[in-house]
Amino acid sequence: MVEDEVEVLIVDDEESFVDALAIGLKREGFSITVAHDGEEALARFRENEPDIILLDLMMPKISGIDVCRAIRTTSTVPIIMLTAKGTEVDTVVGLEVGADDYVTKPYKMSEVLARMRAVLRRSKTSDHGHTGQAIIASQSSHSAGQSVSHQRLAMSESLVEIGDVSLDFERHEVFVRGQEVKLPLKEFELLENLMLNGGRVMTRDALIESVWGDDYVGDTKTLDVHIKRLRSRIELDPANPTHITTIRGVGYRFEEPRVKT
Repeated sequence: MVEDEVEVLIVDDEESFVDALAIGLKREGFSITVAHDGEEALARFRENEPDIILLDLMMPKISGIDVCRAIRTTSTVPIIMLTAKGTEVDTVVGLEVGADDYVTKPYKMSEVLARMRAVLRRSKTSDHGHTGQAIIASQSSHSAGQSVSHQRLAMSESLVEIGDVSLDFERHEVFVRGQEVKLPLKEFELLENLMLNGGRVMTRDALIESVWGDDYVGDTKTLDVHIKRLRSRIELDPANPTHITTIRGVGYRFEEPRVKT
């Protein structure tokens, strides 16, 4: 995908920010559509089917969070939230409802471009190379001699199962205790990485690099939010997780819960 084929939807009610973004992105070869409130954003999204959305959190009529939530019911289009300093809670909520990344105002054009290109690259890879990469990762894990013999681990060409959680990366399906659980793309990729390395500690940096790319320039808040959200979907008691356990100071590990005797 070359940049002059990429349609960007900018959603922001502050003209100064919109004008600066539009000028900078057009200079880089992107095609631009603009919306100034939440209602217009949803209309432009349906009309133009953009390749990526830059979405302000605080907007008239419909908030950026609600716009993101509505779009995520039908689409996995990359969404980068544009947030103001001091809106940490809203930023976290934005990530929880499906935003891929965020940029804090005032921002540098170079940072916006870097994050856009990283998100677009990850989106393209997920669409076209996801299954192959997952199989390679699985084979690499086993060839390195990192066994999970203490767990019940069943694998086929596209299925990994640990305990009562099974993940099929070819069908993009997850079942927890026999019930299908729908996961947004980033949560699915995070769970896939953890399960393919079941029983092994995955460092925070390794997870960020695997899921968000080695050119990710943000902090670790995005990972924390996705782990929290993932636990809420698969753990019996998210406050006391038994599948995705925290290894303090290092990272996370996916394991089969031990049966109490």
